[in-house]
Amino acid sequence: MKLNEIRDNPGARKSRVRVGRGIGSGVGKTGGRGQKGQKSRSGVSIFGFEGGQMPLHMRIPKRGFNNPFAKDYAEVNLGAIQKVIDAGKLDAKGVIDHEALKGAGLARGGKDGVRLLAKGAITTKLAFRVAGASAGARQAVEKAGGSVEVIEVVPAAEKAAAKKGTTRAAAKRERAKA
Repeated sequence: MKLNEIRDNPGARKSRVRVGRGIGSGVGKTGGRGQKGQKSRSGVSIFGFEGGQMPLHMRIPKRGFNNPFAKDYAEVNLGAIQKVIDAGKLDAKGVIDHEALKGAGLARGGKDGVRLLAKGAITTKLAFRVAGASAGARQAVEKAGGSVEVIEVVPAAEKAAAKKGTTRAAAKRERAKA
């Protein structure tokens, strides 16, 4: 076998079907759409339509609630942090914040910051700067000789609004500081 003899296996590359290109193609004239009717025309969007009968997605009762004001925290367990420190992926000397935990691969998402949870044991003295911590996590860190500083994380939407002008929430925060 030489380089100029290399070919794909037969059938490995299949060209797409070009519909509406003459009767000899087998998909000419109506282009595989049948005859007449709404679906044979272009620009049809009738997903979920059941011919006037109440569609399934409207017949089934609604359930649940999505809170638009819910905080999105990246929840991190103390045991996972200890494991990463033991592996040498996280420096125990400095302050451990959202960026450090993200770099270590522990905090995924969490646009409102990190929240510490008490699952697992921690033996290293650590200084945390996080958006929240459970009472058990705070006790465990302080028992190991560390500290937990809880900071207020300003959501990105509020930051953007604050750049344009003062929002009600930003004004309220300013009054609270004064």
